[in-house]
Amino acid sequence: MKIAIGSDHAGLELKENIKTLLAATDYEVTDLGTHSPASVDYPDLGFEVAKLVAAGGADRGILVCGTGIGMSVAANKVKGIRAALVFDLYTAIQSRKHLDANVLVLGGRVTGKGLAEEIVKAWLSTDFEGGRHLGRIKKIEAFEKNTDR
Repeated sequence: MKIAIGSDHAGLELKENIKTLLAATDYEVTDLGTHSPASVDYPDLGFEVAKLVAAGGADRGILVCGTGIGMSVAANKVKGIRAALVFDLYTAIQSRKHLDANVLVLGGRVTGKGLAEEIVKAWLSTDFEGGRHLGRIKKIEAFEKNTDR
């Protein structure tokens, strides 16, 4: 599975921790930045990861900013993206089971390293249930198709 990952300066440390976790797996990770603690604009990184996932260049994406809110908003502006801002294991699992979330968003200033690692593992290993949830996703996709954003 190909994973695109990105963060702003506030999420850099947690992003690097997640990369270390993923390095011990079979996941192919593409880091789109940032690569330094210098201030950057979170939308730029959020759009890049989301566009790569939406275009099929990565199977899933992981984004980190200070709270996760900004990255979540930015990523969800890209058609085809279902970015889930997650703070615990339950929402990580549910975002995959019910939403088939293709981008995980974490808050580097509000989520500890250990919890973030458990969230990432759970999110990457949880499958979409389909069924009644597929119809809801189809509604979202139809809305995206018929709006020009």
